[in-house]
Amino acid sequence: MSAAKTLLAAVALMASLSTPAADLLEVWRAASQNDPEAARAAALGAQAEPRREQARALWRPGVEVMGGAGLMTATSAMNGAAFAAPGFGQSTGVSFGTSVKGGRASQWSVGLRQPLISGERRARSLQLEQGAEAAELEARLTRQNLMLHTSQRYFDAVLAARRLSLLQRQLQAVQRMLAEARDRFRLGDAPVTDIHEAEARAQGLQAQALEADNTWQVALAALRESSGLAGLQLPLAEPSAAGLPTPPAPLEQIREQVLSGHPGLALLQARVSMAEAEVRSLDASASASLDLVAQASRQHLVGSGDHGAASNDARQQMIGLQWRVPLYTGGWRDARQQEALRGVEQARAELDQARLQISQQSRSAWLTLSSAPGRVAALQASLQAARARLAATRLGRSVGDRTTLDLLNAENDQVAAELGLMQGRIEVLQQGLALDALMGRLDEGSLARVNARLALNPDL
Repeated sequence: MSAAKTLLAAVALMASLSTPAADLLEVWRAASQNDPEAARAAALGAQAEPRREQARALWRPGVEVMGGAGLMTATSAMNGAAFAAPGFGQSTGVSFGTSVKGGRASQWSVGLRQPLISGERRARSLQLEQGAEAAELEARLTRQNLMLHTSQRYFDAVLAARRLSLLQRQLQAVQRMLAEARDRFRLGDAPVTDIHEAEARAQGLQAQALEADNTWQVALAALRESSGLAGLQLPLAEPSAAGLPTPPAPLEQIREQVLSGHPGLALLQARVSMAEAEVRSLDASASASLDLVAQASRQHLVGSGDHGAASNDARQQMIGLQWRVPLYTGGWRDARQQEALRGVEQARAELDQARLQISQQSRSAWLTLSSAPGRVAALQASLQAARARLAATRLGRSVGDRTTLDLLNAENDQVAAELGLMQGRIEVLQQGLALDALMGRLDEGSLARVNARLALNPDL
């Protein structure tokens, strides 16, 4: 059953060669519409404008309306007053008194406050502006990561399919050798050890092919699920020998471009600025504020009390400047500022750590690309040598100069060389995309350039 399943997978893989090949660009465009990371990137980017609007709103006037109604008891008394009125003369030691018990009270006020000077608002505004920039950078970084993940899933599926195909081809060759060894043993032309060696290799290859089939199916399912292409056609286009990417500039220039253009570093720098703004917003000088204020209010009370029916009505209008300076907050502001200072230190440490890691990543990607022509040429030469060795070993075995084990090893070496060459080409293309991402330049154009280097069943 296991052998049948493996052979069926191989037949399906070979049969799919007649269908149009899916390429990296097609898969990416589908993933950019269907992968949850794409939706996350869009949601992150959409947060930028609301944050900028909040920053602008901090300096706009605020209007407040307040009203209330209820039952109220009020008593007022004034003694020793002086009183004068036309026709009444002047009196001293006059007393005035009002009293309302359980009267109906109502009040309303309308107030406007326009911030003029506020260190705290200025710091909060800067935080929001930096937060908007951070949202855009995080959206850009998420989209770049999605591109890298999509290309990695694509090449994982390509490599898994190639490995399964090579193992199937090797298994068929070993099965032919096993049949030949049995025939030659019956004729007395080969020892029984040839049969045992071929049987052992065939069983081992069957196990490897089953494992490769599982890996291929998992890789293909991951690609289909992330792209939303449930009917993704096979085979996938593979890296060809032509036009492998090379470093676009010397290493030091690349490192400078990476450190200045990487969106992740810019995001961490924005977080440092936000943390520093938080410290400034908690400074004692930032707590002072100057506002333009305007207010109109009325308080009305009507009812009866100790002196009979009574009503009180008070109206006020005011416009002017209001200066506010908190003198003591119970130590909260100082403690919060100390916490914010530690936050700045943490943000700066994270930025320094990221700079170091990304600098190392840029060096690694540059070295991979700079050595790519030599490495791929060496892998190509190794494959040619493995093929020549296999042909010579087949000829030597046919005349008795080589054993079945020699031929089995030669077959294995050729498969390993073919797989190594394909893996080497994939690594170069993926590192080229990674370097674009490090410089903050990874976009659909980068994927299109890689896609142009793919072909259906390229020569190895």
